[in-house]
Amino acid sequence: MGYINTIADLEAQSYGLNMAGYAGNDLLKAAGALSGLHTTHDGAQTAPTGHLASLYNQVYGQKVWSMLNRECNALSVISKRPYTSSGWRVLSERPAGGSNAALSIGTSGAIGAATTSADLIGGVSENQSIGSGALQAIAPSYSQLYLSPKTVAHQFEFSEIAIEMAKIDDGIGDLRAQMREDMGKHHAEMQNKMLVMPLEFYGEPTALADLEDNYTSLYKVITSTSEIDQADTDNLYSEAQGDMINNIYGTDRTQASFLDATVDYGDGYVAADVRSLTLARLNNLIRDLRIEGGSPKVILTGYDTIQALADLLQAQERFMDRKEIVPTVNGVRGVKGQEVGFRVSTYYDIPLIPVKDMASTTHSSVTGIADLMFLDTDHLWLSVMKPTQYLEDGITNGNPFGVGRLGNTGLYRTIGEVGCSFFKGQGKITNLQ
Repeated sequence: MGYINTIADLEAQSYGLNMAGYAGNDLLKAAGALSGLHTTHDGAQTAPTGHLASLYNQVYGQKVWSMLNRECNALSVISKRPYTSSGWRVLSERPAGGSNAALSIGTSGAIGAATTSADLIGGVSENQSIGSGALQAIAPSYSQLYLSPKTVAHQFEFSEIAIEMAKIDDGIGDLRAQMREDMGKHHAEMQNKMLVMPLEFYGEPTALADLEDNYTSLYKVITSTSEIDQADTDNLYSEAQGDMINNIYGTDRTQASFLDATVDYGDGYVAADVRSLTLARLNNLIRDLRIEGGSPKVILTGYDTIQALADLLQAQERFMDRKEIVPTVNGVRGVKGQEVGFRVSTYYDIPLIPVKDMASTTHSSVTGIADLMFLDTDHLWLSVMKPTQYLEDGITNGNPFGVGRLGNTGLYRTIGEVGCSFFKGQGKITNLQ
């Protein structure tokens, strides 16, 4: 006939052998499933037996397909800035009226005090004497914070034989290129995990003594003394861990209220205190952040929480908006359009970014949904001293002595650290189910 009209015809034409018992339609099984030189194509492939065994070769193809979700959304969405200084100064308290969002004014209190008398806030008598009454020298309070750059590195290696064998038969071809791609994704994914490292992992001196070599977690930045004390009381972690969490940027959070973020965790972290996600909780935190002077640019959370929010809005016949996000790198804004932008759900025009590794902070006996982090990325960034670099040396470079082996060694390295210049403008909702 010579015509190929179906997959069965194609299989018969491709695998039909010009020998007795193995030609054309003889390759079709009674049930109609195709065998070819293998077993049924929707089952496991096994080699044929008999005189065809020497002709069988299991073909894998050169492409390597990842079976893993290796997204790094937290790392992608946080702004990147060059590391230009080892620290920064912050205005931590007003000249008068305290350090809370609202001025603390009362019926009594000295000029310049945390709570100042209402008649000593600037109004002076005619011909007022300098340095007396309501006209006295006052000054704001300043604090200094510093951050030490962190080195994140991942090393891998491959032998000369492996490099050459990958080029022949059914190998993947350029082994080095494949390894560079996979290890590059791993390097980014691990940095993403550092940014959303749960607080429970901090302060374990025996098992996790080197945790502080990682980037400072957003969970450590976006917390408060109140939350840490409550988690300690409810045995979410130990007092020693709380001390480690409170120490940030060279300052003890318990001695500096300006380091407290805006956190909604409820009444505590015992099992009975877990809350349901409601629109009121979201709206209240957004309101509180704006009262504090923050302007949330993005909300990080998990897929489960986004689904819960979508279900909540649908039940009330409301729907999440969608917005196009145009990424920026070091202040350079991309061109708006499909090529560089991506569309995400929004809540009150704030983009909701899903993060697969987002933690759920609840009592251990409760199956909770992922926390929500509200980031003001104008004041929260990754300070980059050296951007990601790929380094490789070895026998293909003519220098096996440099790596000490008959092969190559590759390395990805990034140097930076998370910085924050306005803590009260960062928010978090935890303890949800």
